[in-house]
This record gives sequence, structure tokens and C-alpha cells, in this order.
Amino acid sequence: MRNIRNVESNYWALKAKSKTVTNEHVEKAINEKVYRNNRIEERMREMIAEGTLIVDTSGEKTGQVNGLAVLDLGDYSFGKPSRITASTYTGKAGVVNIERETKMSGRIHEKAILIITNYLGSRYASKKPISLSASITFEQLYDMVEGDSASCAELYVLLSSIANVPLKQSIAVTGSMDQNGEVQPIGGVNEKIEGFFELCRLRGLDGSHGVIIPRRNVKHLMVKKDVVDAVKAGKFTIYPINRAEEGLEILTGLPAGELREDGTYPEGTINYLVAK
Repeated sequence: MRNIRNVESNYWALKAKSKTVTNEHVEKAINEKVYRNNRIEERMREMIAEGTLIVDTSGEKTGQVNGLAVLDLGDYSFGKPSRITASTYTGKAGVVNIERETKMSGRIHEKAILIITNYLGSRYASKKPISLSASITFEQLYDMVEGDSASCAELYVLLSSIANVPLKQSIAVTGSMDQNGEVQPIGGVNEKIEGFFELCRLRGLDGSHGVIIPRRNVKHLMVKKDVVDAVKAGKFTIYPINRAEEGLEILTGLPAGELREDGTYPEGTINYLVAK
């Protein structure tokens, strides 16, 4: 495919009667490829714009966050925002993965849910047991859910529901996590950022929009020029994080809170509200 792109870049250089292939010719070749292959992407964006697919990019909501997935069409792939919601109440069922219950969840995704469950237990039930029933799902998603790149987003939406603290809908999340809250790198980071960026640009960038990504993915960033320009202009932000708590602070505007020696968290923090 690289050779084909080289040929395309050369074609646009020849058409412009240029003796050398410049950045503009390469960008033209890339943009033309996108134009030839992105009909499905455009249709999905239209469905979001008209309200058929529900994705909020402004305001705050409790128990809801924007996750990001990559759809691969062979020669072309693109990022798609997905609404993740959670509902929590007093009980003993633990975290119920609706995708698993309906046989729409792959093994890696099921493992990710177990990791989140163990994180919650070690974080908030080290001194006393917790009575929790929770359900989590990807709304308006009718295919198999696989992978662990939504682990952080799923954790945030659960904590938001438990603590009754709203999350910013203008910021999307991608990132895997381990049982200790360490954020792990994921695939398709560029497509995910660009997918959410395009939706936000369609609705109007106002400086509040952005994407939370693993810091270990920073070295993989190679987003298109439009995203770079928006970041430079302060209209869009990419938030790299090392720990899951960092993303929670970005989405809520509240400090996460460190565990004290007596096993409690400081008042006014997210962790205090969760553990309360």
C-alpha cells in the first residue's frame, strides 16, 4: 500500500507540474484515498448528526461516557465514538456485563470487566465489604464487543454512577488498565482521536473537546494535519495519562483522592464519594 501511495503522490506532483513530490502532494494523495473509501464513515457521522445514533459531545451526564472503537474495512479504517452507560444500585450481583449476558462479548473484553471488578474491590473494599449491583453496556451496538481498550472508560462510567458525579461528554476516552490502575497502551489511537475530532468539528469545536489516551501511546501519534492545527489553536486537546485516576479527574473536574492510613479518603474527592 505504501508503494501505491507513493504512486498517487507522484501523480499529483506531475499534475501540478512539480519537479518534486512535496508535503502537499502527499496530503492530497491521502485525502483522495479517504474520499474514495469513507462512505460508511460519512453515513455513520450523518446518523449521529441527525440523532439516529446518540452521541453527546457537550454537557455532563452521570453514568455515561464516550468510548472509542475502530472499524476496519480492509483498506480503510476509522474511529467511531460509542456511548457507554452504567447503572448501579445496592445488591450483591457485582458488575454485570450486559454484552456477556447476551453473548455479544469476547474473551478479552470479559477479562477486562473482571479486572475492573477486582480494581473496585481492592480500592474500595479493603476494610469492609461493599454491596454493589451494577450493569454496564455499549449502547446502540449490535455486534460483538472485543478487546480491553475501553477498560478505563468502563471504570469511569461505573464510578460516576456509584458516586453520582457527572462526566464531561465533550471528552472521549480510550485506554486499557491493569488491576492496579496502571493505564496500558491500545491500538488504533490515531483513528480513534480523528473519529471523535471529526464529530466534534461537525458540531463546532469550542475548546472543551478532547480525547484521553494512554501516555504510552504518545509515541504512536500521527494524526492528520487538521487535528494538529486544532490542538495548536486550543480548540481540541489530547490528554495522555499514566494512571486511571488521572482520567477521572479530567472528566469530573474533581480530585481523585489518595487513600489515608485509616482507610478513608479526603472529603470532596471522587474516591470519598464512591466509598461513602
